[in-house]
Amino acid sequence: MLLVPWLSELEWQIKPLLRGWAEVASFDAPGVGEESPVGQPTREAIATRGLAELDRLGWDRCIVVADEFGVGTAVALASKRPEAISGLALGHACLSHCLEGDRPPINASVYEAFMQTARTNYRTFARHLTQVSRGGYNDQLADQWVRRVPTHVALSYYAGVTTAERPFGELLEELNIPLLFAEHEGCIMFTPEGFADAAAAFPTAKTVSDEVKPTASERFAVALRSFCEAETK
Repeated sequence: MLLVPWLSELEWQIKPLLRGWAEVASFDAPGVGEESPVGQPTREAIATRGLAELDRLGWDRCIVVADEFGVGTAVALASKRPEAISGLALGHACLSHCLEGDRPPINASVYEAFMQTARTNYRTFARHLTQVSRGGYNDQLADQWVRRVPTHVALSYYAGVTTAERPFGELLEELNIPLLFAEHEGCIMFTPEGFADAAAAFPTAKTVSDEVKPTASERFAVALRSFCEAETK
């Protein structure tokens, strides 16, 4: 099971739970931690780094898991090598990360306030992760995240995350693979309309909901095990 990060593998707090029954790997985005930077810090660059991790591991097939802004990255990765993907499990599932429209999947006012804080006080921005994630991150993890993810790198990736030439929901439709969608109940950044639209667009997708952010949710970990066991029989 490949856990795709938004920016750092630190985000995946349920990794120890998953390692109890599966072979699990993750990685940092280019420019994060010990990873070499890239010219264009985009989700496609992170997806390419994920494919390199699959090659390093020698995995021919795997389940790909992502959350939040990592969802678009996971879909891009799967689109680049669909024959290697047995299924996709997506937390904060939605069809795009657009800020506009009648039913935007991202709360624009929350996102803009969040980014303004990042530009003015990066440490405070990281501490706000505890609020945005409703406890999915604690202050200790936020401090680790700040040390591992340089300010300019984070801002560069965030700058392009809400715009894309093509919504990743369209790429997801072309993949035609098993799906697990996780909803973060009460999330202040991602809207319930965004999840509802994703679930309606892919009615065969399995779903799970929790008040805890998927990267830290034991319920999501349990749902992942059921999903993986069903798709790898």
